[in-house]
Amino acid sequence: MDSIALRDALTRLALSHRWTWSPELRRVFASLDGGELNRHPIAIVGDATTDALDVALGDTEIMELVSSAIEHLDGADEVTRTIAYFSPEFGVSGVIPQFSGGLGILAGDHLKAASDLNLPLAAVGLFYHEGFFRQSIEDGVQAERYPAMTAEEIGAVDTGHVVQVPMPERDVHARVWRMDIGSTPLLLLDTDLAANSAADRKITNRLYGGDRRHRLEQELLLGVGGVRALRAVGWPISVYHLNEGHAGFLVLALIDETIEDEGLAVALQSIKKGLVFTTHTPVPAGIDRFDRSLITPYLEVWSERWDVDLADLWELGADPERVGKFNMAAMGLRTASAANGVSKLHGEVSRKLFAGVGIGDEIGHITNGVHARTWVSEDNQAVFDRVLGSGWSEGSVQSWNKVDALTDAAVGALRHIGSLRLSQMVQDAVGARINPEALVVGFARRFATYKRATLLFNELDRLQAMLNDDDRPIHFVFAGKAHPADVPGKALLAKVVEFANSEESNGRFTFVPDYGIDIARHMYEGSDVWLNTPVRPREASGTSGEKAALNGGLNCSILDGWWAEMFDGQNGWAIPASEAEDPLVRDAAEAAATLDVLDAILAEYHDSPVEFVGRIRHAWRTLGPQVTAARMVSDYRDEIYGPALQRAI
Repeated sequence: MDSIALRDALTRLALSHRWTWSPELRRVFASLDGGELNRHPIAIVGDATTDALDVALGDTEIMELVSSAIEHLDGADEVTRTIAYFSPEFGVSGVIPQFSGGLGILAGDHLKAASDLNLPLAAVGLFYHEGFFRQSIEDGVQAERYPAMTAEEIGAVDTGHVVQVPMPERDVHARVWRMDIGSTPLLLLDTDLAANSAADRKITNRLYGGDRRHRLEQELLLGVGGVRALRAVGWPISVYHLNEGHAGFLVLALIDETIEDEGLAVALQSIKKGLVFTTHTPVPAGIDRFDRSLITPYLEVWSERWDVDLADLWELGADPERVGKFNMAAMGLRTASAANGVSKLHGEVSRKLFAGVGIGDEIGHITNGVHARTWVSEDNQAVFDRVLGSGWSEGSVQSWNKVDALTDAAVGALRHIGSLRLSQMVQDAVGARINPEALVVGFARRFATYKRATLLFNELDRLQAMLNDDDRPIHFVFAGKAHPADVPGKALLAKVVEFANSEESNGRFTFVPDYGIDIARHMYEGSDVWLNTPVRPREASGTSGEKAALNGGLNCSILDGWWAEMFDGQNGWAIPASEAEDPLVRDAAEAAATLDVLDAILAEYHDSPVEFVGRIRHAWRTLGPQVTAARMVSDYRDEIYGPALQRAI
């Protein structure tokens, strides 16, 4: 192999995006870029000089890794794509900023696990030229900026296809890009084309940006344009997986393919067989709704096209409680053949929330999981592979039952490495220092009000006393973003920043700005305890605690989402929930309860370290088999996709 062939091989590997969950491939690309992987490898390969490539050619270890990875690509079986996974965002890597939070991270993990399992799945999303915002703290409050990017810069390739989506008085054109997430293809639609008006070119400018019309047009593009993109590339899709209602308008594209021969009612029954719907929120405010006055012209395009009554299309999404609102979740439940929530508790809550709406009474659950090879630190992975065997990342019970072979010293060494890395990240980011003897408590998530980032401030005196205890030191590390339009969420974030910067925090409560995948990895690896304080039962699942658990962090959480079904009394701590209906009374009680639990954790951590390490081992044994995306996607394959494929035949 010469330098030209090596560049070609590295380009293929960069575009495969397997490096996002392969430490070995990340090391290969980082070796060409000064030892750190702070940008997309496609840029690294493009900038690599011939001399740098010649050096790599002479490095036996690097060449063996490259050759092995290319053999893996060449040996992958070509799969006929029959399942399409729709999401408005995908979190694949920190250098691919096409996600805002949990939904996108979950979607990225789903695609990686589908690749690992060789599932016949393709995905559809949008390409955002400005992605989601980068966060900074200015004068104590969140500020946002939107760096521009091109599709090529994030590893997408132009398919050569352009699709058209009917909208009032015009068609919107969208280029179809393709990204490969391992062996899973992801199609991304982009309206920044000369054929569109200036306004339409901005439909895909930002994720979750703009007004309600902008959101509506993005969702029409995702749904209708997504189906047409799948047709353009020629995949025989039979099953369509809607994640939340964002892609619900794909129903219109599917009806459009059959209505001429069958009529609306028959067309709906025909497409229903292959439609599956996942709800990701138990919070009514989290469901997309559009005013009748806004959505009517967009529905009229289709009612006139098909010569059907507009009222019949309205009924697909008519909100069961709010007159004059078109409810995207209701549309999904009325048109799909199967539906699920994302944890056991969320399934129960969703059946009540959507009772009588389509198949709302039949909503099941598949609990979210996380892609282990993406989120577990390299050091932990190496030890797990050696001691547990490679099956740990797939959720193998047999593998995780071997954790007793990890001595106290081995577990302590892994925790120490993670703590050092987190401490260095915090110091680099904000200049704060973490006492190496401190119990580190991590809290990182979207600053939505129901997640209650400021809950502990209800017991400020107790919190300050805890932060001033030199005998049993503790350090809180907080991170997260508020949606730019979420004024109450931004106010909570400002309170956290204010306290972190105050003398009362004693330098032991730190907020790290610009939360993203890279900061998250450090926090999962280095936090001893992962704190979660949502208002029960408003957390659909949550996955940050699962990532922390795989890295050896112990969960301290309200019994909500995934934790409600997986806590066994010993694999972490449950914060007692209050039955009070008054939010102020409830929050006061749960703040006190949280500090009570933290007091007990501090005592165990500092006074009974052997017991604390034993608890980590028990958490790995009991949670490891349950929290992986491999388990999650296998459940979707067996319980959702398989039956839907059978119905759609």
